[in-house]
Amino acid sequence: MVNDKMCVGVEKERLMVRLNPEKFDEVIQKEGCTPMDFTGKVMKGFVFVSEDVLNTKKKLEYWINMALEYNKTAKPSKKKKAK
Repeated sequence: MVNDKMCVGVEKERLMVRLNPEKFDEVIQKEGCTPMDFTGKVMKGFVFVSEDVLNTKKKLEYWINMALEYNKTAKPSKKKKAK
């Protein structure tokens, strides 16, 4: 979480990246990148990146920086009301 917004995470052996949905179609073509589909439905604006392609600091920084850049303008998740 960055600024109370989902940004990046690790799920099994892959990186979850939140990015600008307008860049989704371009980014999804990159090696090791797949759509995020936790619920069985593709979530545009979220991708998984395989650890196999994150084999240099520069490659990891590319994805982290993409997420951080979008985080500046991303809307925060709606907070759940306490019961």
